[in-house]
Amino acid sequence: MALPVATDDPRRTRLLRALHRQPTDTRPVWLMRQAGRYLPEYRATRAQAGSFLTLAQTPELACEVTLQPLRRFDLDAAILFSDILTIPDAMGLGLSFAEGEGPRFANPLRSAADIARLAVPDPEQELRYVMDAVRLIRRELDGRVPLIGFSGSPWTLACYMLEGSGSRDFARAKTMAWNDPSILHQLLETLARAVAAYLTAQAAAGAQVLMVFDTWGGLLAPAMFAEFSLRYLATVASTLRSQSITRDVPLILFAKGVHGTGQLESLAQTGCTALGIDWTIDMADARARVGDRVALQGNLDPATLRARTDAIDREVATLLAAFGPQPGLVFNLGHGITPDIDPEHVSALVEAVHRHGRQD
Repeated sequence: MALPVATDDPRRTRLLRALHRQPTDTRPVWLMRQAGRYLPEYRATRAQAGSFLTLAQTPELACEVTLQPLRRFDLDAAILFSDILTIPDAMGLGLSFAEGEGPRFANPLRSAADIARLAVPDPEQELRYVMDAVRLIRRELDGRVPLIGFSGSPWTLACYMLEGSGSRDFARAKTMAWNDPSILHQLLETLARAVAAYLTAQAAAGAQVLMVFDTWGGLLAPAMFAEFSLRYLATVASTLRSQSITRDVPLILFAKGVHGTGQLESLAQTGCTALGIDWTIDMADARARVGDRVALQGNLDPATLRARTDAIDREVATLLAAFGPQPGLVFNLGHGITPDIDPEHVSALVEAVHRHGRQD
């Protein structure tokens, strides 16, 4: 079902203007994992699909769950419903999800030969279902709000591909960084090409904003982060900026837990349009450190959504005040919505952002 849209609706451009650090009528807001298990309609659609992978790999169902939160909340963006591990799956690693256990690969990388055999997937072939979902979502949105496409970062993808599943510390990837750095760099170079190709294809299919999730960058000490993650985030950004189809598409980099001395500043110099930040750094500090080089996205603690609505309202106002009056803020959580959240609290959050975030 298409969403209603008015030609003068500021939601059409609010996010895009903020990412380009241009004035907006109010602060835009969207939420990581805004389509998810906290919504009863999502749970119903997932039950209909039978599995998470079927849900993500069926364009019509991916479109449906992408649109669900926009029917409930006055959000300023849609984000493609997919998974960060689509690229490794397309490379032949055999992705599956066990209930309550997270992702698992049937064919994890266990040798230099495994890494040497990897090829960059053709997004319109091996990942056609993602591109078809992007095209369908854009058509159904009909311009109401922008559509965000995304990928996992090369480092984060490598962590899962080497470990074979989720992990608290991804010891295999970190050990390879110490023992066999040249082999790890070979893997990361292949993944950087794959991520850039994947994001380019999403933009060609209709994504108006692109985002890279470096979920596990915070596992690395600063020097290792610079060598094994930042270097390849910069490669992806440079590749996107060098191509006519993606040159002007806003790029958001979100490196969770990466706020050490010089790290935010280095991320801001990659050529990205905006940095996503988690809740472990003060918004005013982040703004001071990156200046006007990039917009910022974030960074409310997701657990705040468990608080009373008056507390949510207060925290929203505090965060907006910390950023200050200048343009260039996209309000978001510091990570994704958890499944236990009351949708009414999400509604209160979105309303508070638009009320407190008015720009006179």
